[in-house]
Amino acid sequence: MTDGCVTFGGVTELVARAERIVVLTGAGISTASGIPDFRGPRGLWTMNPAAQALFDIDEYVASSAVRAEVWKHRLAAPAWEAEPNAGHRALVDLERSGRLTGLITQNVDGLHQKAGSSPALVHELHGTVWYVDCLNCGRRIPMAEVLPRLDAGEEDPACLVCGGILKSATISFGQSLDQAVLDAAVSATQAADLFIAIGTSLQVYPAAGLCDIALSAGIPLLILNADPTPYDEQATAILTTPIETTLPTLIT
Repeated sequence: MTDGCVTFGGVTELVARAERIVVLTGAGISTASGIPDFRGPRGLWTMNPAAQALFDIDEYVASSAVRAEVWKHRLAAPAWEAEPNAGHRALVDLERSGRLTGLITQNVDGLHQKAGSSPALVHELHGTVWYVDCLNCGRRIPMAEVLPRLDAGEEDPACLVCGGILKSATISFGQSLDQAVLDAAVSATQAADLFIAIGTSLQVYPAAGLCDIALSAGIPLLILNADPTPYDEQATAILTTPIETTLPTLIT
């Protein structure tokens, strides 16, 4: 459904007319791939509020028990087996049409790239689960080098070079975003003629603040999300239908 002011046909026309589309994606685009969101009715934090502590950098650094719990979850993460869905693939089609100028994502699952999106076009605001950083020496290694150590029984694997704490290359609460990635996302947004927020609650900043940048520049804002967001009243149109079926229809 739409917000009642713009018909679905009107939304389709809005997308068809745009020449510089920037998209912001959140967890909702990956739920159809078997990766749960955080704040939805059956989201990770909705079902288990205590799990938020596992995403706090201070808790992670201070407690080997927390790190062991995080690594246990990492080993069982659905991202390792997940496949892109029709929503991800629709954005690849949009890129191939030459009209997608920025794909900003809050997701860490790498499904946009797996679907075929150009890595140079994807701005991963919250990092990636496919790499691991040493918090001491800064060394970055593929996650594939750490998962076998977990399988072998290591609960809190340390850096093999300096012995420092290892952490997936994702942004936890208390960590700063990569400024270069954020700058690229802002620049892409400012140059857009349509901004589409897909599968995001728009409650986490600075990602949600990209909507403010678009609105301040007079860029139409289209929201595709199952649940209400703080930006609904300012959006040009709102769609609450399933992303994996709606997005391909909008793009074609």
